[in-house]
Amino acid sequence: MSHKVSDAVAQSSRATEMRTVLSRSANDQARGRKYLTRDEVLKLAKEARKNRYGARDSLMILMAYQHGLRISELVSIRWQQVDLDGNHQLNIQRVKGSISGTHPLQGETVRALKRYQREITRSQGYVFTNERGGPVSIDGFRKMFHRLSDSVMGIKWNPHALRHACGVHLINQGADLRTVQQYMGHANIQNTVAYTVLTGLQFEKLTF
Repeated sequence: MSHKVSDAVAQSSRATEMRTVLSRSANDQARGRKYLTRDEVLKLAKEARKNRYGARDSLMILMAYQHGLRISELVSIRWQQVDLDGNHQLNIQRVKGSISGTHPLQGETVRALKRYQREITRSQGYVFTNERGGPVSIDGFRKMFHRLSDSVMGIKWNPHALRHACGVHLINQGADLRTVQQYMGHANIQNTVAYTVLTGLQFEKLTF
C-alpha cells in the first residue's frame, strides 16, 4: 500500500471516529445522560426478542450490559470463550488497552445461551452471527440498537450506553472502586471514578 493510500485510509478512519464522537456527544446532551438504567436495559432486551433475530439481539444487549462490553468486544466473542458446562464463565478479551479477565455468567444468561446455541445452525466460531454465518458487525449491531431504542424509548441511544449502564449499576450496588475497575477492565482507575460522578451516590449522606 502506498503512503498516499495509507494516509487517505488513516484520514478517513479519523474522520469517521470524529463523527462518531460528535454524534455520541450530541445524543448524550439530548438524552441528558450517558447511561441507560437497569430497567431500561431489561425493557430493550425484552423488546429485542420480537426482532427477526430476537434471541441473538436480546442476548447481545444483556451481555453487553452484564459484562460492560464495548461493542467491538461483544461481536468478537467466540464459543471458546464461553464456559456453559463447567464454571459458567465468560473469558473477556478487552480492547483499547483495557485489562482482559474472566466474569461469572448469570444463571439466566447461561440458560439463554444454551437455548440460542441449540437454535443456530453453526455452534462453532463466533457466538453472534449474521445470516451468512459471519460475525455480526459493529455497524450492524449499532443500527439495530438505534432502531430499537428509538422505537421503544423515542430516542436513539448509542450502544456504548450499555457499558456505562454496567459501571453505574455496579457503583449503585455498593461495589468498591477497585472491584468495579477490575470488572470493567479499566487500566486507569480514573475511568472508574467517572462512574461515581454519573451516579451521585457519593453525595447521598449529605444533608441541607
